[in-house]
Amino acid sequence: MSILKRLFGRAGDKAPAEQPSETYKGFTITPQPAKDGGQFRIGALIEKDVGGTTRSHHLIRADRLESFEAAAEASLAKARQMIDEQGERLFSD
Repeated sequence: MSILKRLFGRAGDKAPAEQPSETYKGFTITPQPAKDGGQFRIGALIEKDVGGTTRSHHLIRADRLESFEAAAEASLAKARQMIDEQGERLFSD
């Protein structure tokens, strides 16, 4: 069976297409939902150029959703919320 699975795969095994980044209040958000079992965990990369240096923050949430598309949209919403609440403090060491 594993040989057939490797040859033909399953529809759910395909890697989702990479999501485009968006700019929000000077920050770049790239949704990066992670597959977790049969669902997708919310995740995003938040970046901003600060004084010629690109700073980044990896957002990872415990929330899981059924589809990649729903998780990508929720990832963008959570990242926007974090930017609204924390702004530059996201990059505090």
